[in-house]
Amino acid sequence: MTVPSIIRTSTADLYDAYVLKNYARAPLTLVRGRGTQVWDDQGKAYLDFTSGIAVSALGHCHPHWVAAVQRQAGELIHTSNLFRNPNQAELARRLVGHAGPGRVFFCNSGAEADEALIKLARLHGVCKAGGEEGKCYKIICAQKAFHGRMFGGMSATPQEKIQKGFRPLVPGFAFGELNNLQSFADLVDDQTAAIFVETIQGESGINPCTTEFLTGLRRLCDEHNLLFLLDEVQCGIGRTGKFYAFEHAGVRPDAIAMAKGLGGGFPIGSMWVGERAADLFQPGSHGTTFGGTPLACAAALAVLDVMEREQLLAHVTNASGPWLIALATLAKDFPTRVLGVRGRGFLVGVQMAEDTAADVTALREAGLLVAPAGGNVLRFLPPLNATRQELAQSVEIFRKVLASRG
Repeated sequence: MTVPSIIRTSTADLYDAYVLKNYARAPLTLVRGRGTQVWDDQGKAYLDFTSGIAVSALGHCHPHWVAAVQRQAGELIHTSNLFRNPNQAELARRLVGHAGPGRVFFCNSGAEADEALIKLARLHGVCKAGGEEGKCYKIICAQKAFHGRMFGGMSATPQEKIQKGFRPLVPGFAFGELNNLQSFADLVDDQTAAIFVETIQGESGINPCTTEFLTGLRRLCDEHNLLFLLDEVQCGIGRTGKFYAFEHAGVRPDAIAMAKGLGGGFPIGSMWVGERAADLFQPGSHGTTFGGTPLACAAALAVLDVMEREQLLAHVTNASGPWLIALATLAKDFPTRVLGVRGRGFLVGVQMAEDTAADVTALREAGLLVAPAGGNVLRFLPPLNATRQELAQSVEIFRKVLASRG
């Protein structure tokens, strides 16, 4: 009997044949990770300073996280939100402990969390208009914002590359200039329900809100009975050395969207709503099938456990200072290539003089993975537990690449 031969197809070929081409993927197949390192299918190791775009907060396969997920997977994975589960209740308690008095809604991603914020703003607008729908629904966002690719978030994202091909968009969004309080104040009218910004714009090139701007927005919202909504999907969950990035400014929003690092690699999103607006959602007004499952919440609880036990907020604060200084020296040493460094903690953008595609490729070939961002920016997103030695290693690799490319 003739045994049929086994045709082995490469991962790249399978992607080419079967996966939708909505990403410009690097020619790299990753198969294993441990700590701050990942390995490709050829056995080459890389220092991973993308962290899955700020998702792998504890690096890859942290023992406590792995054990928590394995244990929960053997007990109970999914129940739906028709019932209670202990992990969701405990995670809500701990997030409220960080954000302040209020309540939490769980979903699966940052895009969903941002959509929930937009719906919250609409409900507030109905209340503000005395129960009349469609009278008060405008949301003021920032130019260069990114709030996801669902229709609400996409409409709140004034970028042609995001919106092209999908018009007509959701109405009711206006855009002011980031860190220009007057430009936001000029847009407030009787139709305005909320102001919605990223504390640090991530996808657009690591553009932080100033303290003065955030405190001014809080005051503006208080004066006009608006909800102050913050998108902390990328900059939250310890990435700046505080649990939430807005804590550096000493303000408190009315609601927060979070995701990415919260699950440490497992999909989970969340919206915290302060007491002022916590009763706007009622049964039937919003929902999710998979949000807040026992497994997802176990993963997030493990992230919070490790952050506390290993004192990662203090580590990010202390280790990021010398690292940022070292990165800034590259702008002095290569002034025609590197224009500057900005960001906070382990959310850092390096402004390049030209398009970053070649730099991303060169760094990858040298063993360092970084993510591009808008405006010719290289995004450095190390895990929150990256060591000082690994941070220094990233600078050294970057320096060698800059020197080799003139």
